[in-house]
Amino acid sequence: MSGDFENALQIGRPPNVAKLFPNSKALIVSGKFIDNAMTAKGNAIAMAANGRNHLIIRGALQAAQKANSVIIIEIARSEGGANAYCAVNYWNIAMQVDAICNELGITIPVAIHADHYGIKKEEDIEGAKIEIPTLFEAGMTSIAIDASHMPDDKNLLANIELTPFVPKWAGLETEVGEIKGKSGLSTVDEALFLIQGLNAHDIFPDWIALNNGTTHGIEASDQGIQVELTSEIHEALSKYKVSGAQHGTSGNNSDRLRAIAAKTRTTKANVATALQMISWGLEVNDYGNAILDNNGDFIKVKDQGMTESMWSEMAAYAESKGIKGGNYKKLNLLFENRLLGQPKEIRERMADRVEEFIYNMLVNIFNAKDSAPLAIEAILAASSYDPGFKADRLENPDEWTREKIIKRAGMISTDKGQSGDFDD
Repeated sequence: MSGDFENALQIGRPPNVAKLFPNSKALIVSGKFIDNAMTAKGNAIAMAANGRNHLIIRGALQAAQKANSVIIIEIARSEGGANAYCAVNYWNIAMQVDAICNELGITIPVAIHADHYGIKKEEDIEGAKIEIPTLFEAGMTSIAIDASHMPDDKNLLANIELTPFVPKWAGLETEVGEIKGKSGLSTVDEALFLIQGLNAHDIFPDWIALNNGTTHGIEASDQGIQVELTSEIHEALSKYKVSGAQHGTSGNNSDRLRAIAAKTRTTKANVATALQMISWGLEVNDYGNAILDNNGDFIKVKDQGMTESMWSEMAAYAESKGIKGGNYKKLNLLFENRLLGQPKEIRERMADRVEEFIYNMLVNIFNAKDSAPLAIEAILAASSYDPGFKADRLENPDEWTREKIIKRAGMISTDKGQSGDFDD
């Protein structure tokens, strides 16, 4: 291990991580350092890999180590919250990341992110005040407070009310517009309203997620990311020094993702469904979107991912329950232990398939290669686990009281798109 790594290990791990894993050699850091590293490199994006199963996390960490790249390992509330459909969850993901890093000798900085901590109605806020601290007690180093399901004023007010429950050193993501494809696209006015209102309250998010044309799960069309819209919104927010977080990445081709890296201020891109499908051994296209046969069923690649017998069992169970397409994600919780009970060579090929896919994305699409030293440099320069905020307060708090927030929101022309469940 290099001297810089050892020094970063001593000072770069936040207090919750150091307390949980006192003898660890895993460099688990604030999400802020990941954002800082990608900003320093320029036109570069860190992958936020959704660890829907243990073997995805292994493959992701292997890929990042090989690429000498920082990485974020995350799980969303729908995937790993109180009503999870995955065995990996908000409260065990840090333990899994730490254990794998120590086992495999991973020496790149890793952030652990609670993605899409969803607030769907005002009544959710009180429970969140209790639950959010437990995530950080369990080793989380970054969070996305996602109240985008609510009107603009309630979204902003929920963020203001909940941010005090997030450690100041932690990475922070906010969201405007649910991720629902071409319906209800985010606007400059909506994004400015959210970021300006937060700024007035001394809240400086590291990332903002937009509805810029993508969907979660399997992308059914070629609509995809609206690069120009994203660039326009990021430019309007530039003086607030907030980076972009790209959701719904799995359904977008490589050229569009390269354009997001080159033409916008995006430094974080979530990849979830693709990694699930790849780990299982399903046939995907070059950017991870699952390929379906003429009956709308997945295609299992022989001698890839799980065993053929395990896939037959999974597919039969899905058919018996009427589960199709993207809803195969619901099988994660039921089948995790069975996947881990497969022979070592099968588990390794599942992780290795994920590693190959992520390595290619990091090196050839996201421009993330060799970003790990930049994060370590930032830790050493800060001489702390907390790099501080990127932005300063520019807005007048007197203009952003609760009453004025509600009044301002009423002046925004907005189209939230169709209603429905757009969780991960």
